[in-house]
Amino acid sequence: MANIDKNRALEYHEGTRPGKIEVRPTKAYHTQTDLSLAYSPGVAYPCLEIQERPSDAYKYTDKGNLVAVISNGTAVLGLGDIGALSGKPVMEGKGLLFKIYGGIDVFDIEVAEKDPEKFCEAVERIAPTFGGINLEDIKAPECFYIEERLKKNLDIPVMHDDQHGTAIISAAGLMNALEVIGKKIDEVKVVVNGAGAAAISCTKLYVKLGVKQENVVMLDSKGVISVARTDLNEQKKAFATARTDIHTLAEAVKDADVFLGLSKGNVLTQDMVRSMAKDPIVFALANPVPEISYEDAMASRPDVLMSTGRSDYPNQINNVIGFPYIFRGALDVHATAINEEMKLAAAKAIASIAKMPVPDVVNDVYKVNKLSFGREYFIPKPIDPRLITEVSMAVAKAAMDSGVARHPITDWEAYRKHLRQLLGQETKLTQKLYDSARAHQQKVVFAEGIHPTMLKAAVTAKEEGLCQPILLGNDEMIEKLAKSLDLSLDGIEIVNLRHDRERERRERYADILSKKRCREGYTFQEANDKMFERNYFGMMMVETGEADAFITGLYTRYSNTVKVAKEVIGIRDGFSTFGTMNLVNTKKGTLYLADTLINNDPDTEKLVELTKLAHDAVRFFNDDPNIALISYSNFGSDNNPGCVKVHNAVAELQAKYPDMTVDGEMQIGYALNRELRDSKWPFSKLCGKDVNTLVFPNLTSARSSYKLLQCLEPETEIIGPVQMGLNKPIHFVDFDCSVREIVNVAAVAAIDAYAHKN
Repeated sequence: MANIDKNRALEYHEGTRPGKIEVRPTKAYHTQTDLSLAYSPGVAYPCLEIQERPSDAYKYTDKGNLVAVISNGTAVLGLGDIGALSGKPVMEGKGLLFKIYGGIDVFDIEVAEKDPEKFCEAVERIAPTFGGINLEDIKAPECFYIEERLKKNLDIPVMHDDQHGTAIISAAGLMNALEVIGKKIDEVKVVVNGAGAAAISCTKLYVKLGVKQENVVMLDSKGVISVARTDLNEQKKAFATARTDIHTLAEAVKDADVFLGLSKGNVLTQDMVRSMAKDPIVFALANPVPEISYEDAMASRPDVLMSTGRSDYPNQINNVIGFPYIFRGALDVHATAINEEMKLAAAKAIASIAKMPVPDVVNDVYKVNKLSFGREYFIPKPIDPRLITEVSMAVAKAAMDSGVARHPITDWEAYRKHLRQLLGQETKLTQKLYDSARAHQQKVVFAEGIHPTMLKAAVTAKEEGLCQPILLGNDEMIEKLAKSLDLSLDGIEIVNLRHDRERERRERYADILSKKRCREGYTFQEANDKMFERNYFGMMMVETGEADAFITGLYTRYSNTVKVAKEVIGIRDGFSTFGTMNLVNTKKGTLYLADTLINNDPDTEKLVELTKLAHDAVRFFNDDPNIALISYSNFGSDNNPGCVKVHNAVAELQAKYPDMTVDGEMQIGYALNRELRDSKWPFSKLCGKDVNTLVFPNLTSARSSYKLLQCLEPETEIIGPVQMGLNKPIHFVDFDCSVREIVNVAAVAAIDAYAHKN
């Protein structure tokens, strides 16, 4: 866990602007017409529609994606009753988590009222604003009454996350932990240390899952809660044990199968853990100091299954695994409540995810290779990208099945895609690419088969049905690496190009290449020697039709790869160069950037060719290219040679290709701001159009631009580089590409190969 001191925390929350969340407009607002539509007089029309049909609030406003995080500050984290205003940083933080994990907008509302009746009245009066209400950090027992009253009186989902979030996540962990050790839930003995809101809710959910209530012993600060005590509130009475022979935690945990701690740190000793039954399950969830440390619990006995609320140990029980997706599913069906059926569905969905193969992104973040279901991993990690689809869909289905959904989902596959697109896991563009690649599977060669990233990408592309991968490299080394990474190579061909069994193919390829390049001084022996290099061999597989596309670049210098591509594949007729394009998915649409990899400082002639190639490439992606050639000057305002070459390229393009929508040279600020460009340069051929294709004057500016976007907005999806201008589908990747980026290139390569054939 990172070392968080007071100064560092305060600096983070103050930062360049105070707080952690903001409100941003989602509609156009630059023109007077935009403002007239947004406010008066245009806003009157949706108001009247909602007056006639209140359900239209979900159609014309953000109600269906807006949650209130509401607190009175009476039980803030481990700080206690610090007041509503003091709890605001926590509520803002909850809003941030809702947004980044569930795509849900949040207003945090701090109500300075401790009286439950008055608090409820305040919440009920503002409820029409929201699609759901997340109650937060309200002390027990008032929180029970508040939640029940609001659930009864409001027609939107209400959930006190301190109660139910922990219950849902820990219930998922309990189901899986019991499966790991082979114990039945209706037979285990459970000890719950703590009797607050979270403890009560957890225990109720465990009972619904199958734990027998007579097998539960609960303790509060005064000891075991038993029928002999006369100081119990209604919530505690429900879990009072009939046993009167036990009074302390040490007595209660003896021979117990499960310990659930929601109390305070360091109350469970190693001796107590040793006294528990075989394969004890210990959920020590007090924060920041658990009831027993992970180290002490594991040292007490080797068979313990351990969870804490901390991120620096395995099996973290973290509410963020649940609440964003529970509300996401509830909001998307316009649910009137979050009921028990929805909570159980969420718990079961979370449990099921831990038993699936772990996505590469999770392994990478946690720097592990073999994260798999078992003692060290029976709860999904908070960053698991499948949570938003699996949990949200399960909750939405449960809402429909239990009769609280007002807007049922009919196309579940479309909903799954929508959820993935919501957080940028997939965009409409990548989904379209993937669907096209799946429909026309091609044989794609992955050059660096012994590189872990390339190997993972090939396996992922196979699993997602995007292509038929062929790996180049030493088969024994690849198989060993796959085993260490827990990857399946089923259905993936491995070609060891240096093996004796490939001698005939190497010689055949050498003969073809030497004859093709004989007028350039190539000999058979020279060509044969080159066939021991993966780029030559792999590209010859494509050249001869024994493979459909080729991906390389993680190890090789681009200058060498470019040379090989020109020799083996060749450049399209009518062109003297080729290039690459990167696709950048932004909130305003897809931007196409060229050339991002091949041509270091293209002259006027090459800029013309690269623009023509970019024009064709954008059409390949079924988009209409509106092209701006970028410079630091505007339409001849500077006579520097770097500006002049761009200016001349535009003049030649407009003369030779009058139907092409292209102009420049221009600064990037004018290219991407239509209103500013049109007011300043109304003569431009781009007037009235949104530029979507940028051709840069050199490699430095092109690469710097998209890398800057990637660094400033890490969620921005960048696809590519996509090759344009070679005779066959040879594609390149950056040495620092992620697995998903290579998978995206593989999808493009497969589509490119299909297009070449047809």
